[in-house]
Amino acid sequence: MQSRRRASAAPGRGGERVVRNRDVLISGASVAGLALAHWLRRAGFHPTVVERAPGLRRGGQAIDVRGIALQVVARMGLLDAVRAGTTGMRGMSFVDGGGAELTRSTEATLTGGLIDNDDVEIMRDDLTTLLFDAGRVGTEYVFGDVITSLRQDDDAVEVGFRHGRPRRFDLVIGADGLHSGVRRLAFGPESQFMHFLGSHLAIFSVENFLGLDRWQVYHTAGDTLVGLYSARQNTEARAMLHFGSGQLDFDHRDLDRQRNILVERFAGVGWVAPRLLASMWDAPDFYFDSMSQVRLDRWSNGRVVLVGDAGYCPSPRSGQGTSMALVGAYVLVRELADNHGDHRAAFARYEQGMRGYVGKNQQIAQDKADGRTVTPADLARAADAITLGDLPDHG
Repeated sequence: MQSRRRASAAPGRGGERVVRNRDVLISGASVAGLALAHWLRRAGFHPTVVERAPGLRRGGQAIDVRGIALQVVARMGLLDAVRAGTTGMRGMSFVDGGGAELTRSTEATLTGGLIDNDDVEIMRDDLTTLLFDAGRVGTEYVFGDVITSLRQDDDAVEVGFRHGRPRRFDLVIGADGLHSGVRRLAFGPESQFMHFLGSHLAIFSVENFLGLDRWQVYHTAGDTLVGLYSARQNTEARAMLHFGSGQLDFDHRDLDRQRNILVERFAGVGWVAPRLLASMWDAPDFYFDSMSQVRLDRWSNGRVVLVGDAGYCPSPRSGQGTSMALVGAYVLVRELADNHGDHRAAFARYEQGMRGYVGKNQQIAQDKADGRTVTPADLARAADAITLGDLPDHG
């Protein structure tokens, strides 16, 4: 696993400027990391992706690709495939504790918003599979390992791994989510950057035991919400458990503790809550976390930079985390290519270009958390609050 030799920054033959800092390590193989690998390879860089999990992570909730992010997907050549993978939701219902329907809508869903629009709702792992398949050629993937140390000098970053031997890279990109290890190593403890929005959310796969046909059903009791919606052409379903609370103290890798929190919080809640609580213990893709945002004064430190949730998670309340990851990956690589690998200039321009877009989309989630009304027009303005430049051809 030798790191490739870095290209010279000196002018090449004929006076053209040679791209430098070509060897780039990406931490995280979810939406941001996979999109980064795709664009880096197309711009003439040499990406390596390290991922803690033994392979692509399965499961996850329905996610949305909105606004300017659809242009990013189109430029990747994946828009038709992404649209073909849509969840195709037809609507949603709310029921009482006995399962009797209270209301229904065929105009909007809780996960995707308005049905009649150009947005694409797709299951998270369907999108990551498409991104991985599109960008695997020319990218080195290291699964089952994690970065344990970062030591920068004038020329590179010395990276330590839990299992592999140390390696040197020109640049390191943290695309490793809300609890980013790269952010902790390069910027400090996550407690400095997390902004809690007052609730917690669990998502996991279950059998489609209600026989839902591209439909979502929810039950509310006090400050709890129980949800179930069909997935993968109705062959399975996703369970959603959401509750408001003060900030809770738990290890984000201690799944049993997280499950026990849900058992305690949803005790006595009706409808299908007892069945979902029983099912979650065997769910292979169980996810639980706080609804929180990541806010940093800067997204880069030397040769290390953050993209997506690692740098500016908006929380699932915004419905924009996936789109922000796709756009952030494109903008960063565009700036690296446009600045011939000069990371100082590229990182500064990346942040300058993204700050307004990130701020507007994080505000959507903050407004929802504070009980303020967010209209479809508000969401559309935030989703389009940036303009994409062209990615320069590499030579």
